[in-house]
Amino acid sequence: MKNHKILPFGLGIYLIILFASSVQAQGYNENEELVVVLPPMKFETASAHYAYLLEQAGGGTQHTAATIPQWPGLWDTAGNTIGKTFLLDPEAILDVDDEQKGGRVRTGILTPPYEQAFQERRQEMREAGQQKYDRLTHCESPGYPRFLLEPYTREFINLPHQSWQLNDLMNENRRIYIDQEHINVYGTHSWLGDSIGFWDGDRLITNTVDILPVDYFRGLPLTSNQFESVEVWEMKILGDGSQRLEVQVTFYDEHSLLKPIHAVYAYKPAMVLMEIGARIRQWECETSSNSYLTADGETNFLLPGEPGYKDARGVTLFPHLPGQSRDPIYETGFEN
Repeated sequence: MKNHKILPFGLGIYLIILFASSVQAQGYNENEELVVVLPPMKFETASAHYAYLLEQAGGGTQHTAATIPQWPGLWDTAGNTIGKTFLLDPEAILDVDDEQKGGRVRTGILTPPYEQAFQERRQEMREAGQQKYDRLTHCESPGYPRFLLEPYTREFINLPHQSWQLNDLMNENRRIYIDQEHINVYGTHSWLGDSIGFWDGDRLITNTVDILPVDYFRGLPLTSNQFESVEVWEMKILGDGSQRLEVQVTFYDEHSLLKPIHAVYAYKPAMVLMEIGARIRQWECETSSNSYLTADGETNFLLPGEPGYKDARGVTLFPHLPGQSRDPIYETGFEN
């Protein structure tokens, strides 16, 4: 049994809606290029970078509930430049069928051990046609900085004391604490780290630290537990009048990067999802994931009827009681 490709029913339907939203974002100019804006000078650390921006902003703008910028509605990802940082052919992050391309690694960006690990990952992808293992198949959180890129629906909620960035993938809820210092009462790192920020007019400036080692995205390099960032979030009005929320990011990592790197990520209004009344729901894959790691390091999937297969619909520990189905909409009149 090799490389079964299946999706839980609900997730499959969701991805269809998500794709429709991505390709039909009404009133959005897909052709306006994303441009990286470099910091005003070079900084050795993220803390020095953040402190400089805070000083330049005079300590930050003290917004109230009436004045704080709002980015309402649902949002889709709208491109990024991170692939260009690490690959000579950034369009081949996941498409490695062409041996002449295959996402050739841009050298001199990563430290020697991390560059070697990245080269080995890309070679594996060229040989297997895909990355054999990805953390998400085991229901692990995307984490940061992958949080910025994952192509799922977002909500942004700005309050005077906090900004919340909600990603419906894995129910990731990122909190940015406004005009506060970093606090780590647990003495360990986490998937999204600890984020603080301040407002400079209508721009949100953030600093994130204490992040678990993850990766930038499937097919891109690993990060270390010393990974940190400074972000500048700003709503842009494009030439055709449409909105694009952009975040200019500088990443710092003494273990994996030879020097800080810069990228821009963007989000666009999810018009189709909003028109049909879609809402961010709670979901997780622990009860429906049929993936497992094989002895040779590949991700594989259990099929219906195989030992250990999890049925994503109708699973209950108490089948003898009425009303225990997890999918009551399809209890009658629906064929699997």
